[in-house]
Amino acid sequence: MSVHHAARTAGRVAAASAAALTVVLTLAGPASAHAEVEADTPRALAENVTLTFVSEAESKGAGFTRLRVVLPDGIAPGDVSLTDAPEGWKLKTAGDGYTVVGPALKTGVDATYKIRVRQLPDAEQLVFKTVETYGDGEIFRWIELPTSGEEPEQPAPVLKLKAAASNAARPGPSTTAASGASGAASAQSSRTGAAADARPADSTSVRRPVGGHVHRLLAGSVGGQPRCFRRVHLLYR
Repeated sequence: MSVHHAARTAGRVAAASAAALTVVLTLAGPASAHAEVEADTPRALAENVTLTFVSEAESKGAGFTRLRVVLPDGIAPGDVSLTDAPEGWKLKTAGDGYTVVGPALKTGVDATYKIRVRQLPDAEQLVFKTVETYGDGEIFRWIELPTSGEEPEQPAPVLKLKAAASNAARPGPSTTAASGASGAASAQSSRTGAAADARPADSTSVRRPVGGHVHRLLAGSVGGQPRCFRRVHLLYR
């Protein structure tokens, strides 16, 4: 073998190794959010704020039927109203949040809806833990928060807020604040149910994303299937 041929061969091997390493490092990166939230007025203590939620469709076999959201501290379920949603979908409040539910959406269609909040709390950011359910019973839980500076695999939707205006009104009593002992008991019961929702399930209908979407161009194959998208789709255990 000539020196030049050996050099070319070594170069091709090195390039292939580098490409494989890029795939591994890319898939090991944090997942991008699949449930997102935006506000028309992302400012602490802002009043009558419209929040827009988008859940990206992950299932290839069914559409969304139910979205369960745990509200952050400072926002009571009674201070939330549904302003826009897929046809036939309704909002049902619970002790610690709400559920938006309705007829199954078409497979591959994102679930988008809007709510109006009476007033945002005085905070730097708000976390809206979200549990998504599909028509075939498949569940995705976007409920995790960053730990030790690392992005989680299933991040909860987070809304970052600007500082409150100097003349912002301080929040008054919530429309559900004086619900009494029975209301407190109901809230505790709902939180218990929400905690069950947030726990990983042993059921095979619940799939946990391993790699998550990766917002990069990537050509090659993963798990034996070709990928050449802006996003690499979820790998399931």
